[in-house]
Amino acid sequence: MSQAASDDNRDSTADGADNTADGFNSTADGSNNTADGADNTTTSYPQHFYDPPPRAGQVLLIRHGQSQAFDPASPFPLVDGHGDPPLSTLGQHQAELVGRRLATEPVAAIYVSSLTRTHQTAAPLSQRLDLSPVVEPDLREVFLGIGEGGRFREMIANEHPAALEVRRTGEWGKLPGAETNQQLTDRTVGAVRRIASAHPDQMVAAFCHGGVIAAVLGYAMGVTATRFTGARHTSISHLVIEPPGSNPLQWTLRLFNDGGHSGTLTADLQRG
Repeated sequence: MSQAASDDNRDSTADGADNTADGFNSTADGSNNTADGADNTTTSYPQHFYDPPPRAGQVLLIRHGQSQAFDPASPFPLVDGHGDPPLSTLGQHQAELVGRRLATEPVAAIYVSSLTRTHQTAAPLSQRLDLSPVVEPDLREVFLGIGEGGRFREMIANEHPAALEVRRTGEWGKLPGAETNQQLTDRTVGAVRRIASAHPDQMVAAFCHGGVIAAVLGYAMGVTATRFTGARHTSISHLVIEPPGSNPLQWTLRLFNDGGHSGTLTADLQRG
């Protein structure tokens, strides 16, 4: 064999040795991978609970408890033109139940509308958390025009033509003198946006009304408010609202109409 060939063989051997070394390195890497694999067999990867985006505000929209029945001979008193009945006995019980339900949640502030029934519903939670409710007037119920003072209930029961038109179309403005759906949405969405912006990275409770909840959630989900009508008394709906400047600004609905604290799916718990 020529010297050149021997040299080539030695070079090849050296290359082979290098390759073998590389192979050892690869084996070492493989060993590491095996070790990693071994770690993987002992590590679990659970699903995680939802984590809101940074600086998002969490707003719990809570409908007031059941209010007193309407007596045509004695219409409800008015506050700024809106009927202002107090809670019924059942409504007071419902307020206690939702207060107990939310007492262990990280509620940083409590908001109420300008109407008595939201103040009374918020009172048990306010006492448990030692938080004074803040009045946000724009959380008040839809203005019902000729149906105010409780008369809209009577109009529905008696199939008044204007009330039936509201039911048929889903448009509050069909009731003479009432707010339109758009007016209600603009007012209530503005209020909820202000509340969320004031509480980045916090959860707040906003005690409000069925019409308000429907308007706000309809806006959040990009559908008509009628999709969210009929919120249960003291039910909880949970919105996560990203801060202004988010691209795109996003409202996320985490929960709608949760009334598990107040009864079964088909009936309210009566006061025991």
